[in-house]
Amino acid sequence: MIVAWAGLAVFIVAALVFDMRSHGGKPMRPKQALIWSIVWTLIGIAFSVVVLLIDDGRAAGEYLAGFMIEKSLSLDNLFVFAILFSFFQVPDNQRMKVLIFGIAGAIVLRTIFILIGAAALDAFHATTYVLGALLLFTAIRIARSGGEEMDPERTLIMRWMRKLLPVSREYDGDKLFTVENGKRLATPLLAALALVAAFDVMFAIDSIPAIFAITRDTFVVFSANAFSLLGMVSLYFLLDGLLDRFRFLHYGLAIILGFVAAKLLLVDTSFHPSIAVSMSVIVVALAGAALASVIVEKREARLAAERAEDKTPPRV
Repeated sequence: MIVAWAGLAVFIVAALVFDMRSHGGKPMRPKQALIWSIVWTLIGIAFSVVVLLIDDGRAAGEYLAGFMIEKSLSLDNLFVFAILFSFFQVPDNQRMKVLIFGIAGAIVLRTIFILIGAAALDAFHATTYVLGALLLFTAIRIARSGGEEMDPERTLIMRWMRKLLPVSREYDGDKLFTVENGKRLATPLLAALALVAAFDVMFAIDSIPAIFAITRDTFVVFSANAFSLLGMVSLYFLLDGLLDRFRFLHYGLAIILGFVAAKLLLVDTSFHPSIAVSMSVIVVALAGAALASVIVEKREARLAAERAEDKTPPRV
């Protein structure tokens, strides 16, 4: 198992370096992003074969379910990245760097949370109920948010940065600090990275309990998280500009988290849905949210066109 851990760590580092260097730090074109999104998804699915070889079929099934949960929850990360890039007006040639550092930071943070969570679950059975309650609270919060847009300026980390370190209005290449009128200032790039790191912590708190409801195997938990994050760079560039069209995605994510919360809170009862049931819930929730978003958007476009026709003055 030590060899498996070492091999996975080397692969993750190599994948991040590859993403950074292979695209020259430039945004991916839509076709390129689509191809790499498919490639990373297939790689993530194929890793279940590795889990099967070093463990067993049950572990491989748990990995696939965990991978699907983490992949669906990573869509929430993409919404935040899109908002942060827009708010800080991150130049196109710097977005790849922010994404890569954000993903690397997320992997490190989730590793810490996984180790802490696994130790807590082994030591205290009541931790299961705490994690279940946390996920249920998160599901309710996401469902009630209505998909409303987050304002980075109102976040605690941004208020702290404003007080502790002035932020310049302009970028200075890829530098995190700059000097203006003799004063040392943080650049907007540092502010963007700081907020990405802060949200990485929040997402880790949400996602790690979710996969612990599927499995307690730390290797499976970590690998599912890692592979779900590795494809986020290409997925971001694929969905950039389209994310705001999935208006009901938060309901799908809330259903998934609510289901996982139920698994944790009812662990001592007869409620023990199979891996197949868990995967079905994930697929149906996401597909239903996406389909509802498309249907409503088309209906609104049709109504808007009809209203425009009604207002068109008759020809003389």
